[in-house]
Amino acid sequence: MTSQSAAALRSRYVEQAASDLEENRRLQQELKERISMLKQEEALLGDIISLAERYEGFADASRLPEQLQDEHVAAKPKRAATGTTSRRKAPAKSTSARTTAKTGAAAKPRQPLLGDLLTKLLAKYDEPRLAKELRDELLKKHPDRNPTPQVVRNTLESLVAKGRIQRHKQQRSVMYTLVKQGGAADSD
Repeated sequence: MTSQSAAALRSRYVEQAASDLEENRRLQQELKERISMLKQEEALLGDIISLAERYEGFADASRLPEQLQDEHVAAKPKRAATGTTSRRKAPAKSTSARTTAKTGAAAKPRQPLLGDLLTKLLAKYDEPRLAKELRDELLKKHPDRNPTPQVVRNTLESLVAKGRIQRHKQQRSVMYTLVKQGGAADSD
């Protein structure tokens, strides 16, 4: 082997090593970002589990507290330039909210649950009602509440699952009626 071919071979090895090193650094950065995202998800799931454990003993699931309608749902945190995010600030907020809830020092009076409001609206009608109609009526009677159409549908479906209201399907429309106390009717 000549010194020229040895130098060329050494040069290729150096280039390959540099390329491998750069690829390794890129993969490490991706893994750091993924670990950061997983830690955020873990913290969120931990919060969900602690809330579920707090309300596990409730006999009537319809009495569980709902998120206030005027609160904004926290959006996914944006990544910083380095790809890392901090999850420390959100739990501190929820911890103070828990402390406030435990002490009973609420800033606002507690609003009635959306499920209870929808049940009262349905009680006024004998014929099935669309979720859109119920939402429109809710917005008129309770202007301080502004649930999205999806929240109203989800709440209605939750009430169906609990047996408090009945679902009726007519072609592509889904309508709801209150279950009469004499007996629960079968859903379509």
